[in-house]
Amino acid sequence: MDPLRIIPLGGLGEFGSNMLALEWGDDVIVVDCGVMFPSPEQLGIDLVIPDISYLVEQGKAPRAIILTHAHEDHIGALPYVLQHCPVPVFGTRLTLGFVRHKLREHRLEEATELVEMVPGERFSVGPFAIEGIPVTHSLVDCVALAVETPVGIVVHSGDFKIDNTPVAGENFDFHRFAAYGDRGVLLLLSDSTNVENRGTTPSERSVGQGLRGIFASSPGRVFISTFASHIPRIQQVAEVAADFGRKLVLSGRSIINNTGIASDLGYLRLPHDVMTDGQSWQDVADDRLCFLTTGSQGEPLSVLHRVAFDEHRSIRLRPGDTVVLSARFIPGNEKIISNLINHLYKRGAQVHYERTSEIHVSGHASQEELKTMLQLTRPRYFVPLHGEYRQLSKHVELARAVGIPADNCFLLENGDVLELDGEDAWRVEPVSTGKVFVDGKGVGDVEDIVIRDRRHLSEDGLVLVAMAVHPRTGEVTAGPDLLARGFMRSEEEDDVLGTAKDALWAYLDGCGAETRTDSVELKEGIRRSLRRFFEKRLHRRPVIVPYIMEM
Repeated sequence: MDPLRIIPLGGLGEFGSNMLALEWGDDVIVVDCGVMFPSPEQLGIDLVIPDISYLVEQGKAPRAIILTHAHEDHIGALPYVLQHCPVPVFGTRLTLGFVRHKLREHRLEEATELVEMVPGERFSVGPFAIEGIPVTHSLVDCVALAVETPVGIVVHSGDFKIDNTPVAGENFDFHRFAAYGDRGVLLLLSDSTNVENRGTTPSERSVGQGLRGIFASSPGRVFISTFASHIPRIQQVAEVAADFGRKLVLSGRSIINNTGIASDLGYLRLPHDVMTDGQSWQDVADDRLCFLTTGSQGEPLSVLHRVAFDEHRSIRLRPGDTVVLSARFIPGNEKIISNLINHLYKRGAQVHYERTSEIHVSGHASQEELKTMLQLTRPRYFVPLHGEYRQLSKHVELARAVGIPADNCFLLENGDVLELDGEDAWRVEPVSTGKVFVDGKGVGDVEDIVIRDRRHLSEDGLVLVAMAVHPRTGEVTAGPDLLARGFMRSEEEDDVLGTAKDALWAYLDGCGAETRTDSVELKEGIRRSLRRFFEKRLHRRPVIVPYIMEM
């Protein structure tokens, strides 16, 4: 019998780009299809998606993509992946509601088969029988997956925590996990995001109490910024605003779209008089207004960022206003968010955020909840998912502490392949994987060398050299003119560029007519001479861009 192959294509050793393939013989299913948002070093990149070349080039087109929930790091790559793998997509009702809107924006809705997955009901895809098991998270309609394969049962936790008092959605289904544990789970794949946190993650309901205290002490308008997909948080904001007699104003395209989808599907109960920021909220007294916005991570195009920098078309912060960043600081965003907070204070607002107020809880399981998942399912083999290498490593330690043998725990990275035959598990040769950059409309056409050049430009600046040369004699008929950007002070520019021009003339006078009439050789010579000059004069290496005209 063929072994089952477990192949992570994204989400291991990193946060985001979650994607995992389960392969048996010629049959493949993929769990999740997410994006990762670029780091500050990935200049100009919009999104990072998993590399699916293994699936495409090796003829491993999946039978289906199965989604655990609707966060961007689990569904965001669908529009790009479906262009190469047009396969059915399975998800719960709210998940498919968000996916349908995303595909519509990319004109892929009509071409994609979307299949609703009802939690607790089994369905088959090829040789795989799959059941969605309800879990609690920072979104509703989230599931773990129990996948019955020809060699045994695989449980994929998705993103989860154990919240016994959720704001919305179903409770964490202890009984189904335990039932699969009783039958015998071959492999557990489990979320590692919060494995470094001891104890348990607080309930989402605890945020409501923190928000009530802020509303009670706020004399002016209240601005709440959170993730647009955080439906339980949005529900609590709506309820608290109503209790304090404040009219809720939705501001930001993603907030308006997501609340509309969740409301239409019955997952969100908003007041009947909710408004958007394009309507006549100006007629409402400040102490009767609550704005729900995007921008908790300091995104430059978000509503809150434009408000903080006084660039919003209609909203101006003023003393007495209160701003709540109801989200954690995503690693790497700390400096951007700190700058946002500083500007909010400059506008006269009082700002509350995770470090100063109880206005956010995580949607991921802490150590005791991760132990509970291991104890409910009692797997023979264990693989940690969703986290950087240290989180994956600590999750393996946790699994060993609750009785999983060390030899049965596998710490995989993207591209690693684990094979199981029902009796044993082992690693085999890894497959090709990596990151694909999305830059505007370009997908995969921006490589590491382009990112390197962009970083070089950002760090070392640019010198543009413009000149005209006679095509036959090589005589310089105009220029050279030098323009510098981004690497020296304006007061020293005339002196430095004047001296650089003298150095360039020395090179031009020293090279023969043959070199001056060969544009390739001439450009390379200009780069070498100016690179030497700037490195010697300023100890810097700007990008040199020669522009040669024939006149």
